[in-house]
Amino acid sequence: MQIRLLVVGPSQERNLEALIQVYIDRIRHYLPFTIEVIPDVTPVALRKDPERLKVLEGEQILKRIKAGEEVLLLDERGKEPTSRELAALLQKRMLSGIKRWTWVIGGAYGFSEAVYVRVPSRISLSKLTLTHTMVRLLATEQLYRALTILNNEPYHHD
Repeated sequence: MQIRLLVVGPSQERNLEALIQVYIDRIRHYLPFTIEVIPDVTPVALRKDPERLKVLEGEQILKRIKAGEEVLLLDERGKEPTSRELAALLQKRMLSGIKRWTWVIGGAYGFSEAVYVRVPSRISLSKLTLTHTMVRLLATEQLYRALTILNNEPYHHD
């Protein structure tokens, strides 16, 4: 199974990119992993209209999701799983035989209603407000952690 991290907009925090790459390399030891960045093509004027911005970003997200594709939103409204619960969810997806599982990180204002309707599955990495790059870092680290849990490797400690 391949995992794709679909993210809105480029990273603004280059100092964290190297650490994210460390986790990407570790994840790829277990399975194919990609990050797809949706370019930030929104006019600056729209940034003052969060609802319209969410709709435009939502359209870009939905364009990149194929019919029947397994998708998980990383969203503050989602359930906050433990690392072991995330590992169990990952294992369930791996055993289901799906080819690709896409995790989506939305824009600064979250997801449009159309995205929530299309993708009801969501988890939260934290109830705290985080930068997008920090969410990328946490997502890749937690995915790596889940893979080490499933492989009984000593990275995770309860």
